[in-house]
Amino acid sequence: MAVAAVDEQAFAQLKAEVDAWVRGPGEDWANTIEETGEVPRELYDELKGNGWFSLAAPVELGGRGIPFSRYLEIMELISHSHGSIRMLVHVINGTWRAMAPYATEWQLENIVKPSIAGDVLVAFTLTEPDNGTGADITTSVRREGDAYVMNGVKHLITFGVKADYLLIAARLEGSTGNDGTVAFLMPNRLPGAEVVDDSATMGVTGTDHAILRFDDVRVDAKYRLGEEGEGLDVALGGFLLPSRVSVAMSAVGLAERAQELAIEYAKERVTFGKPLATRQAIQFYLGENYARIAAAKSLIIQAARAYENEAPDAGVLSSASKMIAVEMLTVVTDNALQVFGGRGYWKKNPIERVYRDARAQRFEEGTNEIQKLVVARGAITGDAKLEGSLTW
Repeated sequence: MAVAAVDEQAFAQLKAEVDAWVRGPGEDWANTIEETGEVPRELYDELKGNGWFSLAAPVELGGRGIPFSRYLEIMELISHSHGSIRMLVHVINGTWRAMAPYATEWQLENIVKPSIAGDVLVAFTLTEPDNGTGADITTSVRREGDAYVMNGVKHLITFGVKADYLLIAARLEGSTGNDGTVAFLMPNRLPGAEVVDDSATMGVTGTDHAILRFDDVRVDAKYRLGEEGEGLDVALGGFLLPSRVSVAMSAVGLAERAQELAIEYAKERVTFGKPLATRQAIQFYLGENYARIAAAKSLIIQAARAYENEAPDAGVLSSASKMIAVEMLTVVTDNALQVFGGRGYWKKNPIERVYRDARAQRFEEGTNEIQKLVVARGAITGDAKLEGSLTW
């Protein structure tokens, strides 16, 4: 795909605005979220008013048309903030990628464009209690006249409580494998559907999550997204591939915030007459963090360019970047918390929230175990050749 040019002066101004917001109002909102356990509607409206839900979508769909690899620079900054703020920006800037290529004109005008504008919220709905990789989904549909009848259960569905629409993958009754899958862009809470609020999580406080149960739910055929047999193409290629790269960059952003907090504390905290920053053991933590962040970021940029250029190994690099980034985030946030010592364990210190939020990315858009399988298969089949992927 052709990568659009960017007005560098305007883009630099946008990044400065995002950074200033994250360090100012964003911190105030983060404290509010932690105190109340909710993302206020006023915050959602503020992000929408800032235009941050429409950064990556094409201009013809109402977006700003920022190329994916450059959009990740914004995601990196947003991820310095609260996990629920990052989640909103990340998901809304990503779901259109799965919807738009397959959407009918009616779906574009009534769901896709309003989603990009922030007027409706769409939840990506794939994971099931006993299935999570995609091809193994068991939520089923059968065709009855001008509708489909859906049965099954989805869980761990981000925004599943508040969502207006579900971007959901199911399979035709009696089918197996990828060819039997079908996607829908359907209203939430149709008759026969049960929405269970399952939002009590370790971190990313304020983001709602749902268990969704479907008992003979009738879904009008106009809500089908793409053709029968294209369900996983919609879910995996359209959303998960670029989303994994975006999650990887969000790990970089959160790791940078952890490192920033650790450095600030190490300079201020004095033990035995010397700042912690002068202690070799602390310097080892901070040096290791810097190197790990830089290495992960380099791979993520490579994966983003592969996606933009429709390179054959884009999928493998997507999984590889997410795998490496979340492993990096685990080490960096643990090192940063260790710099704080016991003080970092108290909720009054931002590093405590960062540490909790970091754990979610270990399974967001697929666990690292799944990413390792994808990368290994690519290496074994020859679809992932480093000499063909790296650019100098």
